[in-house]
Formats: sequence, structure tokens, C-alpha cells
Amino acid sequence: MPITDFKDVRPSLKRLKVKANLNGEELGNIFLVLSLAKDVGQFASDLEEREIDTRPIEKYLKNLAVPEDLFKKLNQAIEYDGTVKDTASSKLMQLRHDIQSNETDIKNHMNDYISGKHTQYLSENIVTIRDGRYVLPVKQEYKNKFGGVVHDQSASGQTLFVEPQAVLVLNNRQQNLLAQERQEIHRILIELSELAGAYQKEINNNALALTQLDFLSAKSKLAKKMKATEPVLNQDHIIKLRKARHPLIDPKKVVPNNIELGTTFDTMLITGPNTGGKTITLKTLGLLQLMAQAGLFITAEEGSQLTVFNEIYADIGDEQSIEQSLSTFSSHMDQIIKIMNNVTEDDLVLIDELGAGTDPEEGASLAIAILDDLRQTQAKIAITTHYPELKLYGYNRKRTTNASMEFDLKKLAPTYRLRIGIPGQSNAFAIAHQLGMNEAVVDKARDLMNDEDSDINKMIERLTEQTKAAEQLHETLKQNVDQSITLKRQLQNGLDWYNQQVQKQLEKSQEKADEMLAKKRKQAEKIINDLEEQRRAGGQVRTNKVIEAKGALNKLERENQNLANNKVLQREKKRHDVSVGDNVKVLSYGQQGVITKKLGEHEFEVQIGILKVKVTDRDVEKIAAQASQKSQRNLFALVVVFVLAVQVVNLI
Repeated sequence: MPITDFKDVRPSLKRLKVKANLNGEELGNIFLVLSLAKDVGQFASDLEEREIDTRPIEKYLKNLAVPEDLFKKLNQAIEYDGTVKDTASSKLMQLRHDIQSNETDIKNHMNDYISGKHTQYLSENIVTIRDGRYVLPVKQEYKNKFGGVVHDQSASGQTLFVEPQAVLVLNNRQQNLLAQERQEIHRILIELSELAGAYQKEINNNALALTQLDFLSAKSKLAKKMKATEPVLNQDHIIKLRKARHPLIDPKKVVPNNIELGTTFDTMLITGPNTGGKTITLKTLGLLQLMAQAGLFITAEEGSQLTVFNEIYADIGDEQSIEQSLSTFSSHMDQIIKIMNNVTEDDLVLIDELGAGTDPEEGASLAIAILDDLRQTQAKIAITTHYPELKLYGYNRKRTTNASMEFDLKKLAPTYRLRIGIPGQSNAFAIAHQLGMNEAVVDKARDLMNDEDSDINKMIERLTEQTKAAEQLHETLKQNVDQSITLKRQLQNGLDWYNQQVQKQLEKSQEKADEMLAKKRKQAEKIINDLEEQRRAGGQVRTNKVIEAKGALNKLERENQNLANNKVLQREKKRHDVSVGDNVKVLSYGQQGVITKKLGEHEFEVQIGILKVKVTDRDVEKIAAQASQKSQRNLFALVVVFVLAVQVVNLI
């Protein structure tokens, strides 16, 4: 979209409202706004000519109405930077021509001084300006050589800046011309300000529309840069992010994660050791939710769902204050108390390291109590913690789940992958063993753990294995589904091509049938006419002629019957005659049903008992279908001809 930076026009409009005059820079900015409005309007028209839908921004495009007289005058008079153009008025153009011509005369005279015999009297062979007038740097002892006026001297007093008598008149004329130029520019700015004052509303509307369009353009550019997608918003306070990425981390390094909240659980506890990615996951959730509520696309896979919360409360990071004498624990508690006092069911709560900064046992107990209180509000909650006491919390509370960050024991490094449903492990024993610690020491450490902790770790290990197996199965199923969708699309394309070819062949068959009917009708009419002529002539019709006529008519009757029984034509009639409410047979199921809805040009919804299926018109046959009106007319006409012919023969 052709939009460049422009300044806020509202201060200028306030000045116009009180009849104040604008300076050149302000008028240049208004001219820029109107020019951009014209360019964007033309851009939108070009899009419409290319049949690109502009309806989503139509309400902004409607406000791009540029006052032509104001635009024309500004275009003639001023540049975007506020410089008044020579073309602003004929007087200004003449003045600037005179100024340039007079300045050339001055420079010619001054050049004569610095390149002729007078150079010996100069400190430097240059021309400079003092008080807006051209002067020469003359040695102090030669000041009388030039006459004229001394305008300045150097710091040492050895050089005087003299305006020679020969250019004094020209300099005076130059100053007079410049004064007239300033007066003319002032008059032009007053005139332009008065004209702009008559279009304050239009200027404001254009600026507002451009601001909105620029904002939309910026959002689209950001989405393209981040490879972001449009989130699906719901009203059920459900978050379902697929392959969500932190928007500020290098896309080549960031690890995407699936994050859910509000589906089968409203509270998620992410446990495990530090530096595993818990805080980044929490920030990713918060940032993507805020981006969606700000109207931005999100860094997640297509189909990701988000909602709109009234408030998003977050306590992430260490906000300890030296001035207020607040420790890490105190600063966290101060924020959490504010959250607890204000949170509702329509809010999202994000807390990093709940209960940290104090005695572990007390901190864990306090964290559990805080969570119980927050959950009563039915808000959506996601917290991180490294307290092992909270590992069982997700199993003992309704609509609450544990989660953890995966750790690669072989590489002894976190993978930064979120595992929902599995509490975190410290992996201390495994890491120590991998690093080469004596196995007896590691075994003794395991023995020192109480049975409850050991059982929890074993449970976590089993859950981890089961989750990995389930994820592998899910990935396999997803690949199969993707392949099935691709195959279905290919088959559908092939079926569409086949239907088109069949349609063409059926149309050709119908044309041939029509031609054959017309030909046979003419043959029957000829037989009738021949017999009629012989009867009217009073002549005797020979027996062999009657036999030949009857034989020809019998042949027509057989061909007519074959045409009526033609399966291709019958299928064509049945295919085109089906409509909503018809009883049909679904060929692929071998069952009868009723057409309940037309889904497309060649697709129908059929009710078979309690089952509704989607089928194509090639897969249905109308039960007790009748021939099409066109075929009925053709067959009826042929039968009439045949009957008349038989009657004529019988009369003979």
C-alpha cells in the first residue's frame, strides 16, 4: 500500500479552527496527506479492476475523499517539506527570477575583485556573506581601496569584511527583492490556510483513514515477516495453540510447542528444573494472547484457537525494589495479592515461579493455597514452579493438569518441548550417572529417597514413555490423514474430469438421438404421404407396397423402442431429473434414500434411514424416474406418426 510517514495533522487543524495561519511545513504535511489519500484510492481502484476483494477495508476507503480545489492549489503552491513553489503565484515567480538575475550580477562583480588586480589587498581570495550581504575579506590597512561599508572584522582585527561601493546598490536591490519575496510567501500561506480551513473535516477524515490503513498494512507486513497466521477466536475461553513460537526469538532457533488451556483443564502447572524453558513457554502464551487481542496475527500454526479475556494478569520476572525495600519474595507476593483481589472468571493469570524466594516447604504450601484460591474464580491459570510438592497437584484437583519441559538425558540438555500431562523431573541421578559418577554413589542416593518420592518418579517415567508413544502414534496418524486428504483430492479431481467427459459424451449421444428421431420422423411421414397420394389418386395399392410400408413402419417401431430403452439416455435423464425430495438409490451403498439438500452443482445430501451421506449425482438414480420432457416430446411425436401411418395402411 503506497503510504509513507506523515505527521499528525490534529495540531494544525486546531490552529485552523481558531482562524490561525499555518506555516509552510504544516501545509506541506496536509498536502502529503491528501496526496497519499489519492494514491491509496487509485491503488484500491487498481485492485478492484484485478478483481481483488477490498471489502474488508471499504469503510476506510470511503473516507478517502480529497477536496479537488484544495489539492490542486496545494499541488501548485507547495512542496511536501513546506517549501513554497515558484508556481505559487506569477508575482513570486517574477520575484525569484529577478533575485536570481541580480544575484548573478553581484557574483560577477565580486569575482572580478578576487581574480583581478585587487587580490593583493585581500586576506583571502573568496567572497563571503555578512548580514545577508556579499562582502570581501580585506586587509585592515587597505580598507579604503574599496570604499563601501565595513560589516564585520576578524577576531584579530587584521581582516575587515567590506561591501564594495560597486556592489552596494546591487546588494540593496537584492535585500529589497528578498523582502518582497517574503511578503508574497506570507500572503500565499495565508491564502492556503484560509482554503484549508474550509476543509478541516475532510483533512481529518483522510488522515484518520490513512492511519488505520497504515496500521493494517504494518500488521500485514509484520505477519508476513514472522510467518504468522490468523487465530481462530472463540467465546468459550479456550486456548489451543499449535506449534506456537515466541515471536521475539530467532525462528531458526525457537522450538515450537502445543499449548492448551480451557479444554479439559483450566489450570496448568509447568514443573521442572530451571533453564528448561518454562518461563519462555509462559511468555509465549501471554504474548500470543495479547497479539490476538490487539488484532495481530500470531506465530502459530493455522487453526490455532484463542479467546478474548477481560484482563490478563502476569507476574513474571524479579521486580524487587531497593527504594521500597522489597525482596524477591515480597515483590512477588505484592503482585499476587493484587491479582487475587481482582481476578474473575473472564481473566487469564500467568505466574512464574509461584512461591519462590522463601523457605521451600513454606513456599510450596503457600503456592498450593494460592492456587486453590485462584481456581475458585474459574479463571484460566498457567504457572511455573520448581517445587516437587506440586507434582501431584494436577492429579488431586479437578480441571487441573501438570506439564513439564522435556530433557534429553543423552545430550544432558533441555529440548524446550512442552509435555502436557507429565510433571517435571530433576533428572539428577541420571545426569550424575551420565557424567561418570560412581554407580554405587548414585544407587545409594536413590535408596535414600523415601518411597513416596520414588513412586512419583517411577510414575513420571511411565507417563513420559506413554506420552512419547502416543505422540509417535499421533504423528503417524496425522501423516496418514494428510495422505488420505491428498489422495481424496486427487481422486475428486479425477472424478470431476471423468464426469466432465461423461457429460460431453452424453450430450453428444443426446444430439445423435435427436438427429435420428428427426430422420425417422421424416421417413414415416414420407411413407404416409406416398400411401395417401396413391389412395387419393384412386389407384390400387399393390399388396407388395402395403407389405413394404408395414415392414418399414415396424422397423421404425423397433428403433423407437430401442431408443426408449437406451440405458445411456435413461441414466442421463435420471441424473438430471433428481432434486430435493426425490426418492433415489445410492449406487455406492446399494440403499434407497431421500435427497434432503443440494450441496453443489453435482453434489447432494441423501438421508438413508438415520444416516446422512454426501454423494455426487453420478452415484444416485431416481426411483421410478420418468423420461425428460424433451425425450417425451420426441417419443410422443414418433408414436403419433407411427399410429397415423398404421391407420393409413389399414384404410387401404
